[in-house]
Amino acid sequence: MFDLDHVSVASYSLLHEPFKSIPIIWTVHEYSLAHRAKEYNVSGMIQLINAWKDVFSRTNVIVFPNYILPVMYAAFDSGNYFVIPGPPSEAFQVDSFIAKSYHEDVKISLGLNPKDFLIAIVGNSFSYGDNLMEEALVLQALSPLLQRYRSENSAQSELKVKIFTGNITEKHRMALESVALSVGFPRGAVEHVAAEDKDNLLGTADLVIYYSCLEEQLFPSVLVQAMSLEKLVIAPDLAIIRKHINDGVNGLLFPRKNIGMLAQVLLRAVSNSKVSLSGQKIASAGKAHAKNLMASETIEGYAMLLKNVVKLPTDALSPLTADEIPLALKQEWKWHLFDDVKHLHRVNTSLSGYKILQKLEQEWHSNQMENSSLSTKNINDAFSAIAWEEQRVNEVMDIKRKMEEDELKDRNDQPHGTWEEVYRNVKRVERLKNELHERDDKELERTGQPLCIYEPFFGEGTWPFLHQSSLYRGVGLSSKGRRPGADDIDASSRLPLLNNVYYRDILGEFGAFFALANRIDRIHKNSWIGFQSWRATARKANLSTNAESAILEAIQSQKHRDSFYFWVRMDQDPRNHANKDFWSFCDVINAGNCRLAVLEAFQRMYGVHLDRDLDTLLHMPNDGDTWSVMQSWVLPTRSFLEFVMFSRMFVDALDAQMYDKHHQTGHCILSLHKDQHCYSRLLELIVNVWAFHSARRMVYVNPATGQMQEQHHLSGRRGQMSVQFFSYATLKSMDEELAEEFDLDHPDRRWLWPQTGEVFWQGLYERERSMRQHEKERRKQQSREKIQRIKSRARQKTLGKYIKPPPDDTVVSNDTTTVDL
Repeated sequence: MFDLDHVSVASYSLLHEPFKSIPIIWTVHEYSLAHRAKEYNVSGMIQLINAWKDVFSRTNVIVFPNYILPVMYAAFDSGNYFVIPGPPSEAFQVDSFIAKSYHEDVKISLGLNPKDFLIAIVGNSFSYGDNLMEEALVLQALSPLLQRYRSENSAQSELKVKIFTGNITEKHRMALESVALSVGFPRGAVEHVAAEDKDNLLGTADLVIYYSCLEEQLFPSVLVQAMSLEKLVIAPDLAIIRKHINDGVNGLLFPRKNIGMLAQVLLRAVSNSKVSLSGQKIASAGKAHAKNLMASETIEGYAMLLKNVVKLPTDALSPLTADEIPLALKQEWKWHLFDDVKHLHRVNTSLSGYKILQKLEQEWHSNQMENSSLSTKNINDAFSAIAWEEQRVNEVMDIKRKMEEDELKDRNDQPHGTWEEVYRNVKRVERLKNELHERDDKELERTGQPLCIYEPFFGEGTWPFLHQSSLYRGVGLSSKGRRPGADDIDASSRLPLLNNVYYRDILGEFGAFFALANRIDRIHKNSWIGFQSWRATARKANLSTNAESAILEAIQSQKHRDSFYFWVRMDQDPRNHANKDFWSFCDVINAGNCRLAVLEAFQRMYGVHLDRDLDTLLHMPNDGDTWSVMQSWVLPTRSFLEFVMFSRMFVDALDAQMYDKHHQTGHCILSLHKDQHCYSRLLELIVNVWAFHSARRMVYVNPATGQMQEQHHLSGRRGQMSVQFFSYATLKSMDEELAEEFDLDHPDRRWLWPQTGEVFWQGLYERERSMRQHEKERRKQQSREKIQRIKSRARQKTLGKYIKPPPDDTVVSNDTTTVDL
């Protein structure tokens, strides 16, 4: 329903991911926004009009109950308007009309005496204001009735005529008064009634005449309202009217090409200053008929609309087509379903609509004033800064010049290092780069906590469902749509696979699991880790403060040790109507092929042919306990890494099984329709299989009270678990084998597993250690060779002896001193 009180809030989320692809159908019965749109154009409120256009264009289909509203909302039309006639709103409002007094007070407000006989003349809304000819013909047909009425009644009761119309000109009013006087009506007996008095007019009228003789596509709603109020209705024999009114049974008809016959019909309908006995019976039959008038057209119209617009998930039953709906269900409305909401109906919905629009307009004006003052301040700041601009430019140039000189000076004095040293220094700076930013309060609080719960999200539409406390941290699956100022993690930067839209959609929350597990020690330093889907918050199944405290207390006291805590139950899931067991529920939401897909994935993972039934291979008992859904759980970080190790191989097996067909055609065996999420519903449940068969305690936490209850007690699982497939030693050896294959063979096939996290095996570590050892030995050998070259360097032989000459001031003696050269 198009509700102005909620549309502005809901439209924000619906205009953003992940809700942009959700089909939306609105039914519009409001006139208030259509009236205000004209004022918006005159007042120049173009931005407000554009905002409403965005809201209207977001919907797939906007349904109107008549053809008048689409014309009035033409300013917002984006080609998605649709008309389905016959909603039971007029009949639904009857109790409200009857509850209101339509006797003396209302008649007096319309300028009538309590004993006056009132005839209401109504017509097609498209012709209001330009129907003088039809009004004159109807008044002419009332002339015989007027003459008989005067002869049968005293002066205390008068025949009055009220014509329901829109805004008319003074010229039109004067012309109608002249016609009424010429027919014989006294002055003031024939008057127009404005649109806001329609309900009062129909409620007090004794007889209703529909005068429009133009063919129409829909049965006039004003006649439905009159019939629902048990008024005798007289109308021309138009095709759409003949379809729903049987002459003489639930209404009276006259030939549209011979409006003079209207006088005879009126004489039969009125007797002794009131509606005749036969006319009262016809009015009563008309009321019963109007209660379910056009019910079949409405039901068939919405059935066709839903079939063409809404693509239901695999876990939902397909609705019946218009032809398949039993006739008994189409002939009448289920009125007992409306009993609980009758008190919510307000007669004056237009007034409430106007109040809401005024509130939105005031917000728009306040935003405009803020923007205007801000721009004025910016202009003043810009002018005040001009005087300092030249000085600032000069200072910047001086600083740059000084820095260049210092760099050139230092560069001459710095010793040149090797490329290996430069590489190590760069890597060290990159590792420390994330530690240099100033930490906010939430990050500091999170450091001292044993638990951090991550909330994966995609798009701005999910922001209202994310938490702000230090216990929680958002994980954006896309670099776009991240909350400004929030300490959210960009999953796509940690796992480039998520930049691929195909895998981002198909993995869902698992994309966040893989991104966090990829070198987790750099971003998550808590001993426990948890996840909560924003869908759980949207369904009000998120953890309360009491539940958060209970989980933290259980973790700190090691109450359940290595446990799997969850708080969204499978047996309370709206998709699990029949309270099915685990594998049956998985089949229901995956087009009946859940077990087949899991069995084939296990065969690919473990390289063996499994002939046994999946219920025997991976038994999930139906012991009265429940399982986890919606990826909302907590477990130790070490166990989480083990789960991710298993999940990477499981997802790779599913991808190898379904990628080709799903990527090319959009279809996969886990969905009845084209589905971009394919096996994401299967991944939602696989954590239960891992937790059960890896011998983890499974504890349900009541999200409201925090009360805990162990599910599928560990002591009772003996003989039911397939531990050989989920032990850490088995998973670790499989993980290393895949890493070795990727590292040594470099396969050129399309392979998902290496893209979901780290590729590491013992041989890789040994090879890196061996390479480092070889490099160390090479450097030592180079040093030894250098020393040997220095030692074995050739020496030059002595060339002769040097005789030191005597000093000039000394007597020459016979002794001589020789020096070896």
